[in-house]
Amino acid sequence: MNTLTGLSPTRMPRPFNAERGEEAVQAVPGLDETAAALLRGTGGCSPYLKGLIDKEAAWLPSALAAPSEALGAVLAEVRAMGPEGIKPALRQAKRQVALLTALMDLAGIWSLEEVTGALSDFADAATDAALRCALQPLITRGKLPGKTEADAERGAGMVALAMGKMGAGELNYSSDIDLICLFDETQFDPDEFHDARATLVKATRAMCATLSDNTGDGYVFRTDLRLRPDPAVTPVVMAMEAAERYYESLGRTWERAAFIKARACAGDVAAGARFLKTLRPFVWRRHLDFAAIEDAHAMRLAIREHKGTGGPITLPGHHMKLGRGGIREIEFFTQTQQLIMGGRDESLRLRGTVEGLRQLAARGRIPEALAEELVDHYRFHRTVEHRLQMVNDAQTHTLPVNDEGFARLAAMMDRDVADLNAELLERLGAVHGAIEAFFAPEKHERSEAAIDEVPPEISSEITARWPTYPALRSARGAEIFARIEPDILRRLSQTSHPKEALMAFDGFLSGLPAGVQVFSLFQANPQLIDLIVDIAGTSPALALHLSRNAGVFDAVIGGDFWSPWPGLEALVGELSARLAGEEDYEAKLDAARIWCKEVHFRIGVHHLRGLIDAERAGHHYAELAQAVLRGLWPVVVAQFESKHGAPPGRGAVILGMGSLGAGRLTSQSDLDLIVIYDPLEQDASTGPRPLQARPYYARLTQALVTALSAPMAQGRLYEVDMRLRPSGTQGPVATSWASFNTYQREEAWVWEHLALTRARAMAGSESLAADIEDLRTDLLGKRPREDVLSEVAQMRARIAAAKAPQGVLDAKIGPGRMQDIELLAQAGSLLAGETAVTTSAGLQACAAVGLVPDAAPLRAAYDLQAQLNMSARLLSDKPLQEDDMTGGSMAFILRETGQTTLQDLIGSLDHMRGRAEAAITAALPKSET
Repeated sequence: MNTLTGLSPTRMPRPFNAERGEEAVQAVPGLDETAAALLRGTGGCSPYLKGLIDKEAAWLPSALAAPSEALGAVLAEVRAMGPEGIKPALRQAKRQVALLTALMDLAGIWSLEEVTGALSDFADAATDAALRCALQPLITRGKLPGKTEADAERGAGMVALAMGKMGAGELNYSSDIDLICLFDETQFDPDEFHDARATLVKATRAMCATLSDNTGDGYVFRTDLRLRPDPAVTPVVMAMEAAERYYESLGRTWERAAFIKARACAGDVAAGARFLKTLRPFVWRRHLDFAAIEDAHAMRLAIREHKGTGGPITLPGHHMKLGRGGIREIEFFTQTQQLIMGGRDESLRLRGTVEGLRQLAARGRIPEALAEELVDHYRFHRTVEHRLQMVNDAQTHTLPVNDEGFARLAAMMDRDVADLNAELLERLGAVHGAIEAFFAPEKHERSEAAIDEVPPEISSEITARWPTYPALRSARGAEIFARIEPDILRRLSQTSHPKEALMAFDGFLSGLPAGVQVFSLFQANPQLIDLIVDIAGTSPALALHLSRNAGVFDAVIGGDFWSPWPGLEALVGELSARLAGEEDYEAKLDAARIWCKEVHFRIGVHHLRGLIDAERAGHHYAELAQAVLRGLWPVVVAQFESKHGAPPGRGAVILGMGSLGAGRLTSQSDLDLIVIYDPLEQDASTGPRPLQARPYYARLTQALVTALSAPMAQGRLYEVDMRLRPSGTQGPVATSWASFNTYQREEAWVWEHLALTRARAMAGSESLAADIEDLRTDLLGKRPREDVLSEVAQMRARIAAAKAPQGVLDAKIGPGRMQDIELLAQAGSLLAGETAVTTSAGLQACAAVGLVPDAAPLRAAYDLQAQLNMSARLLSDKPLQEDDMTGGSMAFILRETGQTTLQDLIGSLDHMRGRAEAAITAALPKSET
């Protein structure tokens, strides 16, 4: 008694043709009623499956008893096939897999994913067998230079990439298979390249004939090779290097989308995987790619026009794949979202549609309810598609055109015709509505309306010149901007200073070198328009900077932009992970620049928006710089080490000096650094090109400075100043620990010990950093009081003679201002032996050693001016002038300094500076300089 033992059908097809159904049951005698009912409904609905039941009647009972095992046995037989008799053997295997899969599908025993997975697994095995058997005789006859018969088992340097549904493991019931065939040209001598390619072309054609020839036994798969680059002029198998050049220079968005699903399925799978890895930058862009929405929408419209599937949704003849609300709509939506976000979020780089939708929801990219709705519709659509194809093994996706066809479809699905049709209409309409809203936002005509509160002649004059800007010169950029321009103008008109905001936005727009990506980003994320309007109205300089670094907008919607500050360790981990994802050294440096810009922008926006104050922003900028040094230093060392061997001894330490050491930078600060190394007893490195310890560390330090400050495609990280090292610009760029120790104890000037009060290890050897800190602790508090105060007085006089304050809002330079107060604080730390690096600690030390009776006035003056300086540097790279401040920047400065009006701020500055200058002058001897 043959039965579906242990299996639980969840549905059962009804025989559309009762006579044929009974013939199917009679062909396989001895079945129990459940198995008989399945064959009766299957044979009575599908002439194609009825024919398979007749041909495979002897094999079918055992397959029904253990379907998964039966499938595995067929796949194993395919993988073991040789060239002799492969065509009929593959076709019989195809019949068995097609029949078993259909029965498990119709009965609901296998899920959609199990059905498409079984079909895809068979396609993989068949393709690999066909390729192997095509290569073997050619290699035996010596037609493939340098290859043996054993190489045929691994593709002899050739690979077939599964694309489309095969690549995703989602083959439908009567699908073509889309392949791209490539070969690794590096496995052949250059002189043998053309002979090898000619032979592999023959092998490819033989493989395709094995799979697609329709013989008396049928066919295996219709095979399509047209997804390869420029198929009209390129051979059926291409060298990987040539394919890579094509995609890098000419690849289009639809090809990027196609490679989301690509995988190596046959032949030299390892070489195929390496090729796909080289294409990652082509498929997965560094920046959020919202322009992909436009490209995908254009493809949708082109398909509709070409296939004639763009009419209203009516069931007779509706295309379930390409028509409105069809399968391709869901696939386009999923792949487009993956293209947009996948460059930044590797977890979205999934091949399957269902898993892609669910991961998009899990990562917060789309609502979970939408993802589950589309998954449900997708599974239903694919199930209907399979039923349509099962009838006659036809590659069809269209619904029937008559009542008889719908009755057959309903019988296969065990549904009432009216109910099925109503559900089809409802689901197609729901998919179309959800997807159309995403791909086709409402279009607007270009607005000539003036902004409220801005004289029309000014508004129209400014907006009239926008079409001449580089970002709007392309038709595509202008079209997208036309959709968002009314919203931009409306938001600008709602700012507190519309005229200033408009002019600042004009500056942003004029500096934008290209517009498609940025405008697409704004269109898909209108909240970014508010952000740029806010920035333009407050800091025109930052808006102009953004126009040249628009990629930082990615961080706003592609990560935890608005979350609390993660802290130093988390930043180092994030940067290190980003760098680890790049193989090339220059790519790592560019990745560091991209990441640093994003975090830097985040700090500035949080400051502008009032999420953090000036003091906290200063700490964040300093932590960002330290994170860059800690993340980049091992990368620089590893690159240098690959040429010259590991660093001699226990390595080096990067000391942060000045504001970096004190842990408080502005948005435009340079980095003051000193590099100290300890070779121990090791005279030289032991690499391929060994270097003596001194030149080794000197060149390693120069490599670090270059990594930080060299202008690259993504700009530079920081300007670096190393003048605080022993002997200044005259000495070596890196100092040995022994020399540094001796110099600081026996030869250092007072100003150099003053600088040590703000020295702090940023990166490098922990043991050496501990020794340096011990030295610093030991040195502080040892200088005679009169020497320290005399030197500080002279330094103060020299600074005053060399630099004058640039206006009342210059917080940095001048009597009673930041630098003046910092200098006294360093003197206090040096005299008191204060090891804390902050200015606040230094001022407290001043009171402790009797330099000032009370540190509070100095702290108050310093804090107010530090707030002003931090905020001003965010607005401009020059000291603020009263007449140049806009309404937005004025409001920001007053908010940050806690003042009501500009005159109040100036009055507070004059009062506090006067008290600070008097206290400092009283603390120091009169300078003779």
